[in-house]
Amino acid sequence: MTDTYYAAAAAAPPPLGHHQNSSLVTTYGESHGGGVGCIIDGCPPRLPLSESDLQPELDRRRPGQSRVTSPRKETDTCQIYSGVADGVTTGSPIMVSVPNTAQKEEDYKELAVAYRPSHADATYDFKYGVRAVQGGGRSSARETIGRVASGAVAKKILKVFSGIQVLAYASQVHKIVLPEGLVDHEILTLDQIESNIVRCPDPTYAEEMISAIDAVRVRGDSVGGVVTCIVRNVPRGLGSPVFDKLEAELAKALMSLPASIGFEFGSGFSGTFLTGSEHNDEFYTDNHGRIRTKTNRSGGIQGGISNGEIISMRIAFKPTPSIGKKQHTVARDGQEIELKLRGRHDPCVVPRVAHFLVVVGGRGGGAAVPVVEAMVALVLVDQLMAQYAQCELFPVNPALQEPLKLPQLEPATMPI
Repeated sequence: MTDTYYAAAAAAPPPLGHHQNSSLVTTYGESHGGGVGCIIDGCPPRLPLSESDLQPELDRRRPGQSRVTSPRKETDTCQIYSGVADGVTTGSPIMVSVPNTAQKEEDYKELAVAYRPSHADATYDFKYGVRAVQGGGRSSARETIGRVASGAVAKKILKVFSGIQVLAYASQVHKIVLPEGLVDHEILTLDQIESNIVRCPDPTYAEEMISAIDAVRVRGDSVGGVVTCIVRNVPRGLGSPVFDKLEAELAKALMSLPASIGFEFGSGFSGTFLTGSEHNDEFYTDNHGRIRTKTNRSGGIQGGISNGEIISMRIAFKPTPSIGKKQHTVARDGQEIELKLRGRHDPCVVPRVAHFLVVVGGRGGGAAVPVVEAMVALVLVDQLMAQYAQCELFPVNPALQEPLKLPQLEPATMPI
């Protein structure tokens, strides 16, 4: 089974021949199949690219890194099979594959009979009438490997073209909430985020989050949490003003992640407690003559279009449904039964791949932080390409617009 993410404004395949300058990402594979991966279509040619650009991101979402993630041992070593020649992209589809090497089918005998509460087991049967039982099949967090691999390509495009940087971190685990403003988004670094196993940039709160996960892990339970994602150095003008607003595209992408249950940007729901005078971001002109906002409650987006400030958003993830505690459920034949899972699972998906929060007892495969970054990067690279195609085909209005900065790359040496 494969699924295609249309990274541009189209939420479905372009209708009636209408085509946008969009990139397509198709992910494929299942938890216990031969492997997982992605096919990336629409990547610009002549971008230097190799497995070494993708592997660090895949390593961040890999299971078995600490006691707060799934103990499944996978190397998640990727291989690029097409779309790259002599170290640069060719403009043709890029195929990336990662083998599955640590399957334990015996851990899932119960799932051939019973549905896990709050999992996709039942709804897959309701829709298709058949499903891959082992490891959850297509609903496993291993599907997110294709997202992270394609997101790594998107991240490189963003960095090379205009220095856009996407960073995500755990800002809540269960009832441990990082106070608003404690992390300075202007100077936040990847090293700060990666300095602990829960991927929280504040060491004190990181320890509290780890303790909260440990407390449920030993009981065979799980907890949820929130991932905060920021984007720095975003060009102005990305997004569209009506149906395809930038925040709408981000919401669609991030709510497609496994276990995601909520999305907000800028002040989010807390902004509803403010008055207009309290919430408005007043404009000013900085020392470089650039129009800025004094505050950033809009989260870097106004009217569906980026305003050049830091884009900020938060994504909530539910507790992982695969837990080690006995639960009441129903078998595929409709009989009510008791279910106790075996296997390897995340006690909370938030720390590992921007996918699920850590859960205990079964086999997980996702980590929300890297996966969130990947999906945000995919949205932004497509918006960047669309902006360049629509608004910079002819000379810009220098009194109001800032032209996109062209990348500074060494000329590619290609065989003739």
